[in-house]
Amino acid sequence: MKRLLAAAAAALALAGPALAETEGVSDTEIKIGGFHDLSGIFAAFSVPAVKAAQHYFDQVNAAGGVHGRKITYIVEDHGYQVPKAVQAANKLINGDHVFAMLLNLGTPTNLAAFKLMGPKGIPNVSPLTAARQMVEPLEPWKFMGTAFYYDHTRAAIRYLIEEKGATGLCAMYLPTDFGTEVQSAMKDEAAAHGMPYLAETTHKGDEQDFTGALGKLHEAGCRTIAMALGVRQLITVAVTAQKMGLTDMSFVVSSAGFIPVVAGALAKNGVTLPFYAGSGYPDVTQRMDVPEVKAWAEDFTAATGEKAETAAMLGRSAAELMVRALKAAGPDLTREGFIKAMESLHYEDKIAGNTVSMSATDHVAADEIFVSSAEGGVWKLVATIKPGS
Repeated sequence: MKRLLAAAAAALALAGPALAETEGVSDTEIKIGGFHDLSGIFAAFSVPAVKAAQHYFDQVNAAGGVHGRKITYIVEDHGYQVPKAVQAANKLINGDHVFAMLLNLGTPTNLAAFKLMGPKGIPNVSPLTAARQMVEPLEPWKFMGTAFYYDHTRAAIRYLIEEKGATGLCAMYLPTDFGTEVQSAMKDEAAAHGMPYLAETTHKGDEQDFTGALGKLHEAGCRTIAMALGVRQLITVAVTAQKMGLTDMSFVVSSAGFIPVVAGALAKNGVTLPFYAGSGYPDVTQRMDVPEVKAWAEDFTAATGEKAETAAMLGRSAAELMVRALKAAGPDLTREGFIKAMESLHYEDKIAGNTVSMSATDHVAADEIFVSSAEGGVWKLVATIKPGS
């Protein structure tokens, strides 16, 4: 019996260090995962974001890493398809054993993957979606980069109603968790102003002909339309409305459509219809007079050959958030310590143009909302809304 007890004690002693190790963390490496749309309707967001995050990690690794550990960013493509996103998440979590997730793209894809992340408490940091479900209900492992689609959209619509006299409130959206966030925002803001929500149309992710939908909406009295569609679809809708002569229509999108390519394409196609966006950050391409922005943009372009635009800025800012928390968590890295470090962060993000501030009860990194108008091929800031205003 003594010999058995001694053997068991020895086995436990040997197992102790292994059991104490944090998944995805070794003496020399920290594994971070990300599932992205590198080939689907939101590739315009994922591809630059991944490149910018990797560029930031490369710089950190070249300087010695975080507490002597290099960051490995493992990326999988889901093409904005939920089954593929679940497969990608399973591979990252149970195959690669990542420490945390960063920049996972998509509302429905994240929600599906939560079933794998939640039981293990794997931190989900700055997903490329601004849906409320990313942090509601509050869970220790959920962290969001900016204010919600819902709040973005309501703020932009409120601006249009109060400053531009907008009427005829309607929506065009993908019937997904992402789409219903924007649709709900339009309905609720209409109700808040005592105005009717007149009509809506839902669309498939590969749909490209919106003539019938626009005709139906215009006949119903729709004049201000909130859109939650793919990037190319947003452009197609506005171009189609212009060609149909629907000059009394205006459009509003959330941060999902707030990228330079949209403003540029509208101008290129001669769209003069009012087109607005609500977002958790101003357009970085219009802030090159800020020294930190200019320096980052030049460095990123020199290293990657890519333009330093909105999606790249989101990738870079998310990577900085991750690294700051990893540093604050200390050399004895655990998920619990990382979560506490995230909740302690407070700093000005000079590149994104917003303020990061979190706590144990607030897992949204930046709360400001910026309303912009697409004019002359660029996004022009027209209103800044601070938390509580």
